[in-house]
Amino acid sequence: MKTSYVIGLDYGSDSVRAVLINTQNGEEIASEVCWYKRWKQNKYCNPSINQFRQHPLDHIEGLEHTVKAVMNRSNIDPADVKGICIDTTGSSPVPVTKDGTPLALVEGFAENPNAMMVLWKDHTAIKEAELINELGVSWGGENFTKYVGGIYSSEWFWAKIAHVVQQDEAVRNNAYTWMEHCDLMTYLLIEDKNLETFKRSRCAAGHKAMWHQSWGGLPPKDFLGKIHPYLSDLRDRLYEETFTSDEVAGTLSQEWANRLGLTTDTVVAVGTFDAHSGAVGAKIDENALVRVMGTSTCDIIVATDTDIDGKTIKGICGQVDGSVIPGLVGLEAGQSAFGDLLAWFKDVLSWPIDNLVLTSDILSEQQKIDLKEEIERDFIKKLSDAAEAIPLSESIPTALDWINGRRTPDADQNLKSAISNLSLGSKAPHIFKALVNAICFGSKKIADRFQEEGVQINSVIGIGGVARKSPFIMQTLANVMNMPIKVAASDQAPALGAAIYAAVASGIYPNVVEASKYMGSDFEAEYHPQQASVGTYRQLMESYNELGKFIETTIKSE
Repeated sequence: MKTSYVIGLDYGSDSVRAVLINTQNGEEIASEVCWYKRWKQNKYCNPSINQFRQHPLDHIEGLEHTVKAVMNRSNIDPADVKGICIDTTGSSPVPVTKDGTPLALVEGFAENPNAMMVLWKDHTAIKEAELINELGVSWGGENFTKYVGGIYSSEWFWAKIAHVVQQDEAVRNNAYTWMEHCDLMTYLLIEDKNLETFKRSRCAAGHKAMWHQSWGGLPPKDFLGKIHPYLSDLRDRLYEETFTSDEVAGTLSQEWANRLGLTTDTVVAVGTFDAHSGAVGAKIDENALVRVMGTSTCDIIVATDTDIDGKTIKGICGQVDGSVIPGLVGLEAGQSAFGDLLAWFKDVLSWPIDNLVLTSDILSEQQKIDLKEEIERDFIKKLSDAAEAIPLSESIPTALDWINGRRTPDADQNLKSAISNLSLGSKAPHIFKALVNAICFGSKKIADRFQEEGVQINSVIGIGGVARKSPFIMQTLANVMNMPIKVAASDQAPALGAAIYAAVASGIYPNVVEASKYMGSDFEAEYHPQQASVGTYRQLMESYNELGKFIETTIKSE
């Protein structure tokens, strides 16, 4: 039997990566990463107001570069590549014209941040999210937030669109409709360019746009019009049905077949979100919490309807039938900052190096390059080693992980991080240890919420760069959660999960569970709680909870 292959494309916050996968055994034949050029130049963003936008050209150029690279490197016959699936961050909506062209590619909008993709971590729509939450309980009808934890976030679809169109009349008048990033990239690839019949992602719609079968799809026009009149009109230009990612969105267009070096027989699966495909790549099973650990975290669980028993889980990011595995309910939670919190601290400590050492005339240009490379390679590792060596009996500051607000439990993007219990003995490794503790305590709060709501967790699986590269963080997490944690061996679990969806959509496997058995990632490490430390971390978490209550009360009283 001739071997067939599929491609998984994973759009992260900073880059896109493509993997070419052997469908028989999940072997990675080739992979390629492309960093977003304009994003790397800090264009279209304003961190001081939490504005993070990306130009669609970064995504389109990255798509072409990565797929061509894996095809050229592998020497695989293009006819043997049977399917493609795309996962992206979310909610990351993009305004488009009537023919589906991203508005930023239209003359007059090329440099307008409001015409670009609104990245998941853009929090400019806090007021709009607050309005949605007020309307959810006061407008007199169904509470459309109940399947997204009862709290709508500024990170999500409707809030972001309402904010942009309120701010920018030109975008409001020229954006015919909006598409989630995973839908847009899928739509660009396929031959049939019909927005009315295009298959939108169930994952994106259910978790971020309040789509649910029980009320006939998206919230009705009269509810959306109370958020902003534009949204009421937009409702007619969106969709009614949604589709899981094991289904076919279309086949590759002639244009993109030529650009990528593939054929028009290549199936394009319905798009999805990175965390959900990552869970599939890590062989998610019932009662397993999969943590996608990168700049932020997404936490994914699957459960049966019987397990959920009609409940709506409070304070999470949604429960959506089929968003991970068709036939099971996908539950999502997460932290707005995980690796980002540690990266912030690195940037703070790097300021004198960047602005004094690297700008001086003392070092040659080559020495500066060598120093930059050494810092990139060793900075976090040295901090981790020093922090790990600090005994738990020593006074350690208490920190909160809310540097970019709180996603779950109970979304609140107004919240800020804080550090307490500092002294003259608090050195950089002490503060770093406090930040690592904070992201682990935030993780424990999520697991606790699931279990308080009756969702059982028997095991934890970690995927992503942090999980694979930081034994210190993973051991701390195991101690805080008092639960063993396995680490997926794949560097590209979300892209691998996307490839698994592509294999099912292409007809190679009958369903996602069967495909993941053969193609899913193995595990390379397992961390067990160190019982001598578990009790101490429980006490430290009490300090975290007390500081959190104080900060939350203070901010709400301002």
